[in-house]
Amino acid sequence: MQSLNRRQFLVLSASSAGAVLLSQCSRGQTQTVPKAPLSLPKLYTSKDGLLDLELEASYRQVNLDGKPTNLLSYNGQVPGPRLEAKPGDIVRIRFKNNLSDPTNIHYHGLHIPPTGNADDVFRRIDSGESALYEFSIPQQHPGGIAYYHPHLHGYVADQILGGLGGMFIVRGALDEIPEIQAAEQTFLFLKDFVVEQRQPMMGRMAGREGDLVTVNGQVNPSFSIPAGGLARLRLVNASNARFYRLALEKHPLYLIATDGHPLSTPVEIQELLLSPGERAEVLVQGDQEAGQYRLLNLPYSRGQMGMMGGGMMRRDRGGPGMMGRGRMGPGMMEGNDQDSPQTLATLAYTGQVEPQSIPQQLIEVETLPEPQTVRQFELDHGMVPGQGMVFLINGKSFDHQRIDTQVSLDTVEDWEVSNTGVMDHPFHLHTNPFQVIARNGQPVPYQAWKDTVLIPTGETVRIRIPFRDFPGKTVYHCHILDHEELGMMGTIEMKA
Repeated sequence: MQSLNRRQFLVLSASSAGAVLLSQCSRGQTQTVPKAPLSLPKLYTSKDGLLDLELEASYRQVNLDGKPTNLLSYNGQVPGPRLEAKPGDIVRIRFKNNLSDPTNIHYHGLHIPPTGNADDVFRRIDSGESALYEFSIPQQHPGGIAYYHPHLHGYVADQILGGLGGMFIVRGALDEIPEIQAAEQTFLFLKDFVVEQRQPMMGRMAGREGDLVTVNGQVNPSFSIPAGGLARLRLVNASNARFYRLALEKHPLYLIATDGHPLSTPVEIQELLLSPGERAEVLVQGDQEAGQYRLLNLPYSRGQMGMMGGGMMRRDRGGPGMMGRGRMGPGMMEGNDQDSPQTLATLAYTGQVEPQSIPQQLIEVETLPEPQTVRQFELDHGMVPGQGMVFLINGKSFDHQRIDTQVSLDTVEDWEVSNTGVMDHPFHLHTNPFQVIARNGQPVPYQAWKDTVLIPTGETVRIRIPFRDFPGKTVYHCHILDHEELGMMGTIEMKA
């Protein structure tokens, strides 16, 4: 079992400032009473090799934190239904768009074709239209968490901010490990909503965040673990732009999966940073005294920007642990508005079991061969005639008629992705997962599969991608979805 330091692979261990925050939070603040037990969305599971359901997107009144609220939703639920299938299963979704705008569905994290009725993000389903999604989960597909959400360019940020999204679970070998089977499974869908504000806290250039932060559509719900037992927390960052820097009071976290892929061995951490689109699974050991322990979202600044004389202005980050929070000047916009730890949910001990141990081995992570091709990608922003200030990849704003990158199947490539802008950007590649090889030229401490990786401002991350199957056209982009809408996206074509 491994233990990491603070900046490695974006799984953060507690710095002294972070530890002080947790200590002050535990001693000096009134304990927030959880409102209700954690609720779960309706579950659809595959039967006899088929996951078959109807899914409707609409604008309607739903129950959000116990209050009727008008939101965008799938099947009138926020979050949308939880879908579960196994490798080899056929998925058949009869989709109806009852929104006022066009939309589609992206199966973020599933390794399925980017064409036809599978995961074609260029597909347009107009208001009032129905469409069929049908595809097979590959036999070799890993078990883990995927995330379905709309992905029609020009509408995706508004639709996700408005409430659309849900979990897609693939059951696999990780679920069969005895210690994992014995753990209390808890699904945590992290999502913020614009409820009281007339406008979101930040504009599109910063990436919009809502004023109400929820877990499974609830504010500070409770979940439980028996004394001596294990909890398996299955986490999705389903927010448009908000980052979650997670810590559980008096409990280390044992990371067992990233972006729907198991690790080889658990990794002990004190904090976990999830940028938009990232998923993770952690184990929690019930070895503390009976009581209540808060799952906290610690402060994090994802960067600042300002308009000075028509251009962008870079801001230096602040002191350690606070990730550069500080006072903003006139015209500045900053990501993540919170200045103190925020309670997301509360863990309580109920009952007792024989002490359960953290597993020592999980699922071996494949070692990829050396790449045949190395490419460079630069994330930045700038002025484009006729468009104004936009976000760019390699100096270009997104154009759906342009192919930005062509790759050949049965090859391995390394991509060096550099962030020369003033805000952090989570970089997401559709269809093909990758492994992070190095960060700022330094090897990462362990192998793991990802499909979304955070590129902090001023840093360079090297990822290794095997292009093995599924010819066709798809995209890569910043998963702060306002930034994607404002141009930070490219089109990739995979050719046999």
